[in-house]
Amino acid sequence: MPFPTIRARRLRATPALRALVRETALSPRDFIWPLFFSASVDAPKPVGTMPGVFQLPVKAAAETAREAAKKGLGGVVLFGLPKTKDARGSSALDPDGPVPRAVAEMKSAQPDLVVLTDVCVDEYTDHGHCGILRKRRTAGSADGEMEVDNDATLEILATMAIMHAHSGADVVAPSDMMDGRVARIRRALDENGFESTSILSYAVKYASAFYGPFREAADCAPKFGDRAGYQMDPANAREALREARLDEEEGADMLMVKPALSYLDVIRAVRADTTLPLFAYNVSGEYAMLKAAASAGMIDYGRAMMEVLVSIRRAGADGILTYHAMEAAEVLGA
Repeated sequence: MPFPTIRARRLRATPALRALVRETALSPRDFIWPLFFSASVDAPKPVGTMPGVFQLPVKAAAETAREAAKKGLGGVVLFGLPKTKDARGSSALDPDGPVPRAVAEMKSAQPDLVVLTDVCVDEYTDHGHCGILRKRRTAGSADGEMEVDNDATLEILATMAIMHAHSGADVVAPSDMMDGRVARIRRALDENGFESTSILSYAVKYASAFYGPFREAADCAPKFGDRAGYQMDPANAREALREARLDEEEGADMLMVKPALSYLDVIRAVRADTTLPLFAYNVSGEYAMLKAAASAGMIDYGRAMMEVLVSIRRAGADGILTYHAMEAAEVLGA
């Protein structure tokens, strides 16, 4: 029946009606809060490109865990900044490094808080790439040109994952985009008695321009080249389904798409193709854009933040890694 019998505006007439028929809901438990723990700071150090984000000392871990739990967040994900770096990212395997220590402090202070850890060596290598380097072997490569050695890197990732699990991490989250890393990590965890430790795979991670502020926060910008040789081409969507399927077959318990806003179509496609829990990373550049626009008086920050987060959930993400986590939980009344 046409207008005026049908009036779509009827269900938008009041806030209560709009809430009653709302299709997508947000809750603090949908958010995972990224945190940066540094072995070199004694007090929170602001990240210049990410207002409201800090490099934290390990001694702040327990209180930070209590804050996250109080807000009802779904969890936290930890990144580490070591005191020293080398070509192999050796400090990533230090059991007294910032991430293992912070995990232990958080789980001691707030045992029920879900703690995830980033499994990647880019924060620990002096060259800033996500693995061990070797001379490029492809035809036509320039003399001395370097690339990441996929298979050698897997062994470091596996050892790193075991160490994080031993410190108490509930979930390890490999973000390196090496082929076969989920299978290698799963085998290592199982062989060392950590069958219950989950893997959240950064299954679909694009070589994005939106990572810039993160690289300041984690001090991990590549010293040469870029990461396009292992992260995905932003033009590709079908490849995302292949990557997600491979990681599922290798034993991933959960999958992730990163970044979120420019890849809502990819989130939707992966969601339709898997029954695994699906997460999306609302990355640093996306966060920084809203902060910058709000600072310039261009947008209503609170409304824009919630609209962005709803859009990611609406696309099909079960959960969102986001620097907005605490602010969004505040808006939601937690």
